[in-house]
Amino acid sequence: MHCQTCGDATSPAYEECRRCGTRVGQPAVSPGVPTYGVRGLAVAGAIAVGAATLCYLLTALFPLVGVRMARSAAEQLDRDVLLGAVLAEVLFSLPYLLALLTAGTLVVIWTWRARKNLDAFPGAVPNLSPAWAIAGWLVPLVNLVVPARVLADLLRNSVWQRRQSWLVGVWWASWLVFLIGDRFVARAEQQRYDRLTELPRNDAEFGTYVRFYEDALGPRLVPAVACLVAGIAFVVLIRRISAAQQDRLSRAVPAWPGRPVWPGQPGWPAPAAPAPAAFAPAAPGAFEPAGPRDGADGASTTSPQAPPASGGTIGA
Repeated sequence: MHCQTCGDATSPAYEECRRCGTRVGQPAVSPGVPTYGVRGLAVAGAIAVGAATLCYLLTALFPLVGVRMARSAAEQLDRDVLLGAVLAEVLFSLPYLLALLTAGTLVVIWTWRARKNLDAFPGAVPNLSPAWAIAGWLVPLVNLVVPARVLADLLRNSVWQRRQSWLVGVWWASWLVFLIGDRFVARAEQQRYDRLTELPRNDAEFGTYVRFYEDALGPRLVPAVACLVAGIAFVVLIRRISAAQQDRLSRAVPAWPGRPVWPGQPGWPAPAAPAPAAFAPAAPGAFEPAGPRDGADGASTTSPQAPPASGGTIGA
């Protein structure tokens, strides 16, 4: 017999699982507690997180495009080309903002559903309430710590493999580097951009824009790499947690051949009524007592009647 929580083999000598502490014989899911499917939402969230990560990488590499446009503007002494570089960077940022908003919405919903499922799993001992699954992402400063704790709860109480806990650490560290690094890089770039000549007129002033884009690429690579690592780690986490929870939920749902209907409800096949026994006349001699028998073969001791002789009746 295996534990429904962690999957380890249980021993009849103990009332609880030696690994997770779940009482032996507990169901996979507590009856009467609502549960939520997370597989489809996890797939959508993983796609959105991947799209947001890719779009951010494109915005981080935009200085490669900006430096070429700035050099072209310096050669032609054309301010419109510099304006085009600014507009191009804005266009690069719009898909990222859209993907980030979509991914954030899906991740918050997935986190709340996965945390609510823990309430239905016997043996699960989460440290934070389901409310933190939402507030942890939205409250400033809190979102630097609480999401990691919520994910650690989900991984520990869903997958039950301690060797995978390092994934949460990798995601959390890279997530912090991305959040903090992106803020610092954006602020430093804005300060450098404000020092540029607003209306360049000669080669030297146009050259400051070329150097601006050349110097912008290096600092952007730090949050870009952190974003890539955080995105990959988070996708792996939500896929593994969702697969483990969905597998446990499936063990609690009976396999019905069609739409589940409880006995006594419309659509449940009623038991067939017993067929009435047909009356048949008793065969002659059926109720006559059996004569004395002897011998192992059960043959009667009376002699068989001799067939009547030809001629008909007696005295004929």
